[in-house]
Amino acid sequence: MDQSPDRHPSLAGLRVLVASSEAHPLIKTGGLADVAGSLPIALCDLGHDARLIMPGYPRAARQLRASTALCEVAIAGAKGAVRIIEGRLPDHEVPVYLVDAPEYFCREGNPYTDLSGRDWGDNAERFLLFSRVVAQLAAGLPALGWRPDVLHANDWQTALAPALLHGVPERPATVFTIHNLAYQGLFDRATFDRIGLPLALWSVAGLEFHQRMSFIKGGIVFADRVNTVSPTYAEEVRTVRGGCGLEGLLRQIGSRFSGILNGIDYRDWNPATDPLIL
Repeated sequence: MDQSPDRHPSLAGLRVLVASSEAHPLIKTGGLADVAGSLPIALCDLGHDARLIMPGYPRAARQLRASTALCEVAIAGAKGAVRIIEGRLPDHEVPVYLVDAPEYFCREGNPYTDLSGRDWGDNAERFLLFSRVVAQLAAGLPALGWRPDVLHANDWQTALAPALLHGVPERPATVFTIHNLAYQGLFDRATFDRIGLPLALWSVAGLEFHQRMSFIKGGIVFADRVNTVSPTYAEEVRTVRGGCGLEGLLRQIGSRFSGILNGIDYRDWNPATDPLIL
């Protein structure tokens, strides 16, 4: 990682873009949403300029405060228009960018599955599009008038953003967090060919994983730093039993990988004031 002062300013007042496929209270299926919803708030409280970007699900769009359309984003091969909607969290002034792409995200219910519980058949296309928009914002979109110092990607749905930024001049520093290694974003070679990623990414040193495409490898291989939700889990996923086939890679990246214990938002989860346990 480039350690020049221009690329990496002091830790005071960093501009941080947090990318997640879900965030509480806008939409939630698991613990990722809790982290993505509360971490930007905590970073702002520490004096950083943290902003959240996530897909423009209808449920999220309905809850966004003070929303306005900022610009249209050019994404090669995208179905329909792709716009950036800016707003605020329902209960905080943290800026939120929604990727408004109705052909991909205007679906009621679970972000990842249809009403029968089956994965959406175009999940690879959906979250590649999301990662492409994240990468564009991270590299700087003039219409936003804002450019992050750090991109924080989370789980497989955003893992291609660090890969797409690899080699981009003056890109931000990239951090990739694994919340649950069991969900890796695995697709077949035909999907890789169909969605139009650079052929160079099909290699053991890229996204190829036992003759399949692994989104999560994009984050592990190409991010400047990789972490997970606790030091204990970091040790677990570097073992055969807990590594889901990626233990060798996680051991190989050495000190780039660490475990940081998840925090909690004491405004919502405070044992000192919880009436159910007092």
